[in-house]
This record gives sequence, structure tokens and C-alpha cells, in this order.
Amino acid sequence: MSDVIDRPILEQEVAAKSRVRIIDCDVHPSLHSHTDLHQFMSKRWQEHLKEYGSHLRTPYIGTTPYPRSSPLIARRDAWPPTGGPPGSDLAFMQKQHLDPLDVEFGILQVLDLFIFSQQNLEFGAAIQRAINDWQLAFWSDRDPRLKASILAGQDDTEFAIAEIERCAKTGRYVQINVCPRANEPLGRRRYWPIYERAQALGLPLGIHVGGYGGHAPTGGGWPSYYCEEHQSNAHTMGSMLTSLVLEGVPERFPKLKIVFIEGGFGWIPSTMWRMDRHFDRFRSEVPHLKRRPSEYVKEHFWFTTQPIDEPDEAKHLRSLIEWVGVDRLLFSSDYPHWDFDDPRFAFKTPLTEIERQKIFSSNARAVYKF
Repeated sequence: MSDVIDRPILEQEVAAKSRVRIIDCDVHPSLHSHTDLHQFMSKRWQEHLKEYGSHLRTPYIGTTPYPRSSPLIARRDAWPPTGGPPGSDLAFMQKQHLDPLDVEFGILQVLDLFIFSQQNLEFGAAIQRAINDWQLAFWSDRDPRLKASILAGQDDTEFAIAEIERCAKTGRYVQINVCPRANEPLGRRRYWPIYERAQALGLPLGIHVGGYGGHAPTGGGWPSYYCEEHQSNAHTMGSMLTSLVLEGVPERFPKLKIVFIEGGFGWIPSTMWRMDRHFDRFRSEVPHLKRRPSEYVKEHFWFTTQPIDEPDEAKHLRSLIEWVGVDRLLFSSDYPHWDFDDPRFAFKTPLTEIERQKIFSSNARAVYKF
């Protein structure tokens, strides 16, 4: 996590424009209010939103586990002077993030509890459809650097497929997003029709941390503190990677690209090592796997970099990158959140220019076909 908010650029540090242009794979746009979606919803669902609101699969009512000191988990300097929450003002985002950091493309990742966590799946589908249209109208149409993702609630597979097909026809979305905290682990067959369509359409599957499947975010139940909640994101991603690999998703869909977003990457080596060890011992239980789990991970999965785990010794971060594979990493800033990673300071370990080019640009260019 960068300390860009509190630390000025040092004279000996190189300005962003002299470095490679970046593709930021995790930029968060926000609604000013839910009424922004009215123009993209039928009268029925407008009235439903007004009269009944959300019925969520989470114990948090009208709020989230965000720390009070960082409302909406945002940087203190990211609140637009025009009002509204961080990420809701395009001109301010351009001025604060896209222009000064020389962002060539930014991939939109819409976060809001009411998108993926609705108990009423039909209402949730209406919200997702509206959000998908809102991304184009409010963001991509006004700044072509910003690329939209198709939000598809995987717990209603039939709607998800229809929404994917509807959006894909426009040719303007760069990936399909599903939620890691669904009703069941993501490797389960009930979700395979979505993966089949993603493969057929050549769209990567994006899995961004967040949402609530109605279960506690840790294996032991609900945590006490925000820092426990934040720590559990890595556990969630590790569990979903394990489910996808061991249930046989990459074996069944060999051309499907899967991108884990905002989960960091410090947990990946140990997850691969443990899966390989268990595979060597219990391979008769999973005969549908033809290779060791780590081989699937290194061929079918990519990981955005934020939040970067920062060991005390820079050489240890270097070793971590080598274990994961420099070809597997896509830069992400997580703008405008409090743990935003500034690309000028994000990697506190030596990288060659080729490695820097891959992480900040060319890996994402290959995955998303920019």
C-alpha cells in the first residue's frame, strides 16, 4: 500500500510521464445516488427501489464495515469539490488520477453492496442491468480511456447469461464480473454456464473482492474489527482460486481467462504449493484434473497487484513476484480507496524495464486485447 497521500514526491524520484503509460485494472466509479439509475430501469423497478429499497444478504443495514475514519473506504483527498462520494465526478477523477498518472486505460470496477447481494434476484438483475448501462453513459462514453465490465449476478444464471449476451453485442465491455462471495464456491457446476459464455465470447472473467453471499467472510464467523475484515479478502480469494482449480474449471474451459482483482498476490505461492502437495497425495479423488494445480494457475489466472504485500526486505517482494510469475500480474491502483497504490511508488523492489512494462501495461494489454 502506497503512502502517496502523506508523502510528497522526492526530487530524485522519476515523474510518471517519463515512465511507461499504465493500464489501471481497478478504478472505482460511484453513483451520486441510486436515483442515477432511474433512467436505466423500468417504472416497476424504480418504484420498487423507492418503496422497498434493498433486501440484502448481509447484517450491515444501510452501511458497510468501512472504518469511520475513512468513510466509503476512500482517500481523504478523493472527495470531489462538487459534492457526491469519491469516484462520482469524472472531471475530478481525470484531474486527480487519470491525467497526472498518465493512465492509458482504466478498467471500471463498480462496487456497491446492493449490486450483488440482493435477496430478490429479479430486483438484483434489474440493478445489474442498470449499472451496466450507467457505466457506458456516465463513464466510457465521456472518456474512452475508461472501460466497462459486465456485472452478472451468478446466482441467477439464466439472467446472467442474458445480460452477458446483451452487453457483449455492443462490443464495448472488456470483461465479465462475478462476485467471489456468492451462495456457493465459484468452482461449482451451477456457475459453469457463465464460464462457458465467457470463453465463447473471449471475455475474461473478473472476480473482485467484496459482496456478501449470506455467509461470514471468515471460516470462523464474523470478525470483530475492520482490519480483520480487510485481511479476510485474501482468504476469500485463496478459497475461490482453490475451488475453481480443484473443481476443474480451467480443465473444462481451457481458453477462459480469470482475473482476481483487489486480492493482492502474497497468498498465491503458498496456495499453489499446498494444492500441489494435496494433489500429489489425493489425486485419485480428483481424476478430472490432468495436471498439478499450480500448472493451471500459471496458465489460466491473472492477479491485480493491489494491495501489494510489503515485506520489510525488498528482496523478499522480488522473490514473491518471481514465485507468482511476472507474466501473471496486472497493475491496479484501487482509486479512490484509502489503500490506493500509487504507480510511482507501488513496487519497493528493483524491477527491470521489461518487467515494469509487463506489470504496468503489456500483461493487461494481452489479457484484455487493448
